[in-house]
Amino acid sequence: MSYPRVLALFALATCLLPAQQPNRTPAKPKLVLMIAVDQFRADYLSRFRTEYKGGLDRLLRNGANYVNAHLEHYPTVTAIGHSTMMSGATPNWSGIVGNDWYDRESGKSVTSVSDDNTKQLGGSDTKGSSPRRLLVSTVGDEMKRSHRDEPKVVGISMKDRSSILPSGHMADAAYWYDTKTGDFVSSTYYFPELPAWVQGFNQRRPVDRFAGANWIYGKATNEVTKMPEAGALLPAAVYSSPFGNELLEQFAEEAIRQEKLGQRGATDLLTLSFSSNDAIGHDVGPDSPQVHDVSVRTDAILGKLFQYLDQTVGMQNVLVVLTADHGVSPIPEVLTKDKMPGGRLANNLIFEPMEKALDARFGPGKWIVSTAGTSPYFNWPLIREKKIDPRELERVAANSIAEVPHVLRVFTRQQMLNGEAADDKITRRLLRSFNARRSGDLEILLDPYWIRGGGKGTTHGTPYSYDTHIPLIFMGPGIKPGRYVRSVAMNDLAASLAILLNVETPSGCVGEPLFEMMAGTSN
Repeated sequence: MSYPRVLALFALATCLLPAQQPNRTPAKPKLVLMIAVDQFRADYLSRFRTEYKGGLDRLLRNGANYVNAHLEHYPTVTAIGHSTMMSGATPNWSGIVGNDWYDRESGKSVTSVSDDNTKQLGGSDTKGSSPRRLLVSTVGDEMKRSHRDEPKVVGISMKDRSSILPSGHMADAAYWYDTKTGDFVSSTYYFPELPAWVQGFNQRRPVDRFAGANWIYGKATNEVTKMPEAGALLPAAVYSSPFGNELLEQFAEEAIRQEKLGQRGATDLLTLSFSSNDAIGHDVGPDSPQVHDVSVRTDAILGKLFQYLDQTVGMQNVLVVLTADHGVSPIPEVLTKDKMPGGRLANNLIFEPMEKALDARFGPGKWIVSTAGTSPYFNWPLIREKKIDPRELERVAANSIAEVPHVLRVFTRQQMLNGEAADDKITRRLLRSFNARRSGDLEILLDPYWIRGGGKGTTHGTPYSYDTHIPLIFMGPGIKPGRYVRSVAMNDLAASLAILLNVETPSGCVGEPLFEMMAGTSN
């Protein structure tokens, strides 16, 4: 065969080979928008799917939807959920062990963001807040520390902890809502006074737009909750209604406009947490017409926000993440009507037997100095003074309540320190959440569907699926849409964003990047 003919055949064969796709880096987003909807259970996405026509519909059609995402920590409460979203850390590393806890050093209860060295800017309170109790970095912190493009990082929510913890230590600002005044406020941690645009927003009194408004819900009955007239009662009422989400979205648009987020030649970050869903859900439970209605309204609110971003930034330039900080338990009385297990366990049935058993074994004393949820904090100075073996005291206390009806398990400090417990999913969630400096001395786990305390309404906080199963959807540049069914954790959110943004993984992150949704990447 002649040489020219060989070359011709080689050229033909080369043409017939599959084309090699270049390993292109996805376009860099101009804005990262992390959306949290407080107490938005994962099943709300499917239960009300046919009624979604706005933002949730857009996310479900165009996003990477992880339908089996769970929280891998305990308790499943707002502060821990929001600290985990953008840090990827579990409480044993982040130090955020609850909404509040007993601080042994100061001898008082503290919140996840309370900070006596700061003052609130605006509103009715003088007590300040900051992220200083968070012991790890966030995605926003790592964006800042990369020293690229000078990104802006802003956190917004109706709750202080929900704006402060996801946005991190180096955020340019965090804003939250004062339920006494109806103003958006901040802290001297970020700046010496509120920016002029925030003061102007508050002076326009947008909360008064909802004075006397009717919240109509319930398709069949058209039930109504009427807002108070303008005055002292209105701000809190708005917070506990879908109008709170409308007010928050309006403030978010103003922040995007005034701070030019996503419009500055840099990749900016906005963390946005809708809190009103949680306030409503606590009162009436997940099976109520009110929760149904606010979920559909949340879809419309997100649709409005996306439309605004389409006009200002271009949604093709926005990387969106949707999640929730926790789920919620059905109301026990509703479960009873459905012939399901569940009920309420009064606080005194947990702590009184413990105190009596400790008095009987070690003599009278103030053995419990504080509690956080079902976790007691024992009096360490008294234990040392009486030269009592802490392990023996823990054992006596644990045994005193182990037989209380509907107490499923009791974990002592020593068991949690040493990992001396059954190796199952529920136990692992508890062990990941024990911080030796901040956690209590026992963790008391009730049966599924059982709620601590009396009264009405419902709550969350357990390691069971109705509290841990959350939405997790990514949409935007570099994301391959689809329905992904493998088991993933909220901790994977931060790990994934770090890869997508090409920044360092946050310092306490225990999650793994969700590589299958990433265009141009492989495992």
